Amino acid sequence: MRALRRFTVRAKLPEPLAPLGELVMNLRWSWNPPTVDLFASVDPKVWEQVRQDPVRLLGEVSGQRLEALAADGDFLARLNASHAELQRYLTEPRWYQEQAQAGADSGQPLPASIAYFSPEFGITEVLPQYSGGLGILAGDHLKAASDLGAPIVGVGLLYRSGYFSQSLTADGWQAEHYPPLDPHGLPLQRLADADGSPLRISVNLPENRVLHAHVWKAQVGRVPLLLLDSDIEDNGPTERHVTDRLYGGGADHRLLQEILLGVGGVRALRAYAAQTGEAAPEVFHTNEGHAGFLGVERIRELVQGSGLTFDQALHAVRAGTVFTTHTPVPAGIDRFSRDLIAHVFGAGVLADVPGIPIDRLLALGAEDDPGVFNMAHMGLRLGQRANGVSMLHGDVSRHMFNGLWPGFESNEVPITSVTNGVHAPTWVARETAALGAGQVNDDLWASIGQVPGEQLWQTRRTLRAKLVGEVRRRLRESSLRRGHTDAELGWVDSVFDPDVLTIGFARRVPSYKRLTLMLRDPDRLRSLLLDAERPLQIVIAGKSHPADEGGKMLIQQMVRFTDDPAVRNRIVFLPDYDIGMARYLYWGCDVWLNNPLRPLEACGTSGMKASLNGGLNLSIRDGWWDEMYDGENGWAIPTADGVIDPDRRDDLEAAAFYDLLSTHVRTLFYDRGEDGIPARWLEMVRHTLSSLGPKLTATRMVSDYVERLYAPAARSSAKVLADDFAGARRLAEWRGRVAEHWNGVKVAHVESSGIGDTPELGATVNVRAEVNLGGLTPDAVSVQACYGTVDLDDVLHDVHTVPMRPLGNGGDTYRYEADIPLEQAGPFGYTVRVLPHHELLTDPVELGLVTTA
Repeated sequence: MRALRRFTVRAKLPEPLAPLGELVMNLRWSWNPPTVDLFASVDPKVWEQVRQDPVRLLGEVSGQRLEALAADGDFLARLNASHAELQRYLTEPRWYQEQAQAGADSGQPLPASIAYFSPEFGITEVLPQYSGGLGILAGDHLKAASDLGAPIVGVGLLYRSGYFSQSLTADGWQAEHYPPLDPHGLPLQRLADADGSPLRISVNLPENRVLHAHVWKAQVGRVPLLLLDSDIEDNGPTERHVTDRLYGGGADHRLLQEILLGVGGVRALRAYAAQTGEAAPEVFHTNEGHAGFLGVERIRELVQGSGLTFDQALHAVRAGTVFTTHTPVPAGIDRFSRDLIAHVFGAGVLADVPGIPIDRLLALGAEDDPGVFNMAHMGLRLGQRANGVSMLHGDVSRHMFNGLWPGFESNEVPITSVTNGVHAPTWVARETAALGAGQVNDDLWASIGQVPGEQLWQTRRTLRAKLVGEVRRRLRESSLRRGHTDAELGWVDSVFDPDVLTIGFARRVPSYKRLTLMLRDPDRLRSLLLDAERPLQIVIAGKSHPADEGGKMLIQQMVRFTDDPAVRNRIVFLPDYDIGMARYLYWGCDVWLNNPLRPLEACGTSGMKASLNGGLNLSIRDGWWDEMYDGENGWAIPTADGVIDPDRRDDLEAAAFYDLLSTHVRTLFYDRGEDGIPARWLEMVRHTLSSLGPKLTATRMVSDYVERLYAPAARSSAKVLADDFAGARRLAEWRGRVAEHWNGVKVAHVESSGIGDTPELGATVNVRAEVNLGGLTPDAVSVQACYGTVDLDDVLHDVHTVPMRPLGNGGDTYRYEADIPLEQAGPFGYTVRVLPHHELLTDPVELGLVTTA
């Protein structure tokens, strides 16, 4: 007999244990080991049974045990100490407060509130609202913001079935399961109105339908995370299932999810601020294009609530919006039918907002295909500041989106980069932290070089042994689910060896990450795994999107190889990769393998987490590794750039991988002194920890966002919003005038002098130009001389620019000049161009308007 409804009943805590409830409901415990130890001591047996889930712990621990703890003086002392430490953490001034005070003193204030939107958040396996790297990054962003004291509010969706739980069939095919999640059994609080009823936000849809959602809050240290839930009785069947699962359903379903995230998310923020008295966000950060409709909702607010025109509201919104792209290929971008967008917004979301013409909304997502609405294009058009997630990815993004800024070189496209980081307190093993003072901070990385080799090696052996135990446990569990019996699984107890070089490969399984590259030469891989003197063992994990049949085939190919009795004790595939499994892999692997097709990896943060535990990276130079590889912190797999045939490229790069393993990696690992310690290997480990530690942390990443994007965005926003949106009104009027007259802007004549018949290095060229401004005034434009090396087709490369000085005018024609230094021998060229100029633009390139001689 099946239950009609499933829910979780939590224990009623005795009064002395009330602080325990607060500790459980603040997810700071997920990166605070003393609090986890406290939970474990509530009932060690139950703690293991509930897989270290503190909410489930409170639901399953006996009342008698709770009463005993309420009378246990030692436990209460530890409980109250942990609670007091949490209160101190939540209230004391931290880095952001210090920066805010300094900024206020210098007239450069920091934003009082920042909204961070993401379709997924990976905080802890207890709250399974993530699929992979994007969600883990978002979770680490919130945790680091909490540690820094940054006033961020997260906004996402509450998926009632999460992403999916992965298992393997008998023949190695991925099977997906969607276990239902009860929000009452998660570390969440449902927000309520003043009358105690659940807080509800609503979004209009076509056919007089309405999408309603309740708002749940997860407390991530100091950071609230708001999650919208459509599985409520107020909704019809279709709307009720909008938040059923992460990245599920077809285009219509996905669009409703993104409308709820963007439009509904802004409405949830407004309701939360009104309810709590918290400051309204000054900056809105869109983590990928999924939440891009937040900009449309903010435009609607200003058009309806403040009487602004669409253009004025657009400028007001852009100034305070930051857009982060994580996608290195166009195929990874969410794209919807233009007709679908027109219908859902025209007949639903914006049906009662005449001030927002649907054609203007559609223009935000326009791309080369006139029938398609591109979410990344909308994100870039709605965000005055944009970034990629590594230096290489920033360059890839500037090339990929160059078409949005016609007439400009790709290096001028206004997309910067902030390299991702990982939340060290979450991912660094206790044993690694104990090598320092036990605290995961800059002191740990600084002190790691002083640790004796014997102690460092013993720590690595301990962590490797923990991984071996976890591999065996999960492999047995997976084998039983695949139909094996305990009697057949005696061999599992000898899988892996705590003293063998251990390699990890774990990530999502799209084709470009090349899960099976290591199988290009199966015999060579077998010989490496089974070498009698210098063997390897490899642990592999990863999920393929349920709709990606090709990815599932790659998993099956890998599983079938690992099933071979000849190698199964040296290579394993573990299903259901999640945060809980990931920790053991990052802690225990000696080498972290990453072999994507360059440059298709935006960042690849899994290798960062391994590095922070003393793992060495063996990776294609892609993502973060491209900028941080120094020759002493791991190995770079050579890439066959320029090889067109994909099979030949895979063969060449796989051969390079095998060669590195054979002649460098394992040689160094097994090169032991008389004390049995691989001294040269440990020097690389020390160097990795001390040199990369400070660079790879999410605190570094979030502080970069604050200083380089959030603070400038807040200042820009303040300028356009001040005095009843005077700046936005002025900017919209100026832009309209520039657009009207731009076709009349011409560079009429250019001449130069000063170099004689034989230009020489070190000389200066005086360039003069006559420019017709087509009715614009000189303060509306910027005139530049552009120069650099020139090829046989007279195309400029390595372009530099200098502003040209105004010399006067005659009618509509204005004269300018500039001096260009000849700083490099060889072919040289120059030209003159005109760009729009306004004090409220962050970059003259951002409008995409330019006139060149």
